[in-house]
Amino acid sequence: MEHFKTFLKQIAPITDEEFENTLPNFKKISLEKNSHFIQLGKVCRQIAFIQKGTLRTSYINENAEEITSCFCTENSFTTSYKSFILQEPSTLSIQAMEDAELLVINYENLQKLFKESIVWQTIGRVIAERQYIVMEQYANVLCNENAKEKYLRLLKEQPSILHKATINDIASYLGITRRTLSRIRKEIAQN
Repeated sequence: MEHFKTFLKQIAPITDEEFENTLPNFKKISLEKNSHFIQLGKVCRQIAFIQKGTLRTSYINENAEEITSCFCTENSFTTSYKSFILQEPSTLSIQAMEDAELLVINYENLQKLFKESIVWQTIGRVIAERQYIVMEQYANVLCNENAKEKYLRLLKEQPSILHKATINDIASYLGITRRTLSRIRKEIAQN
């Protein structure tokens, strides 16, 4: 819980009492490797703070291919935001890449926190802003960086992903083919 408390305090000045009052709204869940937090086509009813483990967000493109859009790591929130906010079926799937420990809050309890707490209104706004920035940066990288630059960015910003994700997942996340990724890795290893 200390990591969660520290995370929240970096966003807003939540007091120890407010934090303790918040906890009953969350529950701990464990996910085994390869199990789903969110399934494609189901309404997302929870948002999760990742205490331990890594999750992968994916969607199915127009060619019926599974595309990785995000690697969600410890000390961050994850959900299918559109599905969670609108309470409609998700176009995303979120799956554990390894055993994971999550703190989850359902839609109703989060709305209650927003209604009752200025601090939680701030936390919600800042998390939404951060998610928007992450999505915009990801779109910018896909459009403006070449394959090698994308891979080097992943290597710098999320090096642990390279040991946890499959080569197919990494290639789809970078928007390149598996063959191109293999060539880049070989080229970097030789330098």
